[in-house]
Amino acid sequence: MTGPRAGDPRTARTKARLREALLAECAAGRELAEVSVSAVVRRAEVGRATFYLHYEDLPALAVDACADVVHAAVDALHAWQTGPAARPPARPPAALAGFLREARGHAALYRTLLLPGGGGPLGERLHRELRARARAERIAVGAPAPDLVASAVAAAFTGVLADWLHDLIPAAPAGTAADPAGAADPAGAAARRASPDALAERIWLLLMALHRAGAPAG
Repeated sequence: MTGPRAGDPRTARTKARLREALLAECAAGRELAEVSVSAVVRRAEVGRATFYLHYEDLPALAVDACADVVHAAVDALHAWQTGPAARPPARPPAALAGFLREARGHAALYRTLLLPGGGGPLGERLHRELRARARAERIAVGAPAPDLVASAVAAAFTGVLADWLHDLIPAAPAGTAADPAGAADPAGAAARRASPDALAERIWLLLMALHRAGAPAG
């Protein structure tokens, strides 16, 4: 018996249904450990054998389902790049706060795969793809220390995102420059979490500082 063929449209449709089913199961805030294969295949309207033909287990499906968040994160951080000569703005692109709002909506699932500090399968994938993008862009424009700065940028963003989703980055005091509106998530532990807009501002300042730090002294 052979496995599913890469590029087969039927395989792509089946895997898409499984990804959508898992995200739907987690939409109510359930952790991945609270979701069963049976619930996913029932929602996707496929059999268990079909599930295991494509994925080893639920965590493997979850990593695949979260692949889009990796691409969205990388794109959001580079949304300001309208051309090869474009320079990063002083304020973060709107897409960055939009990405953070979307990530907050799937925080229960992402926390399972993105551990505090940026570890876990989702963290590893995000770090790898973000580092590759940052490195390629610094090389393209002749910026110094592409490997060093790319590693620092990828590690900083991945770690901050992970810690924020785990409620380890609180909102700044109301009225401060970091969170001028004093905005935060609603009730519970998340009420102490920095708002997406405030976090976007803080991350942007950090990443711009890392890029500047890669410049030679003198």
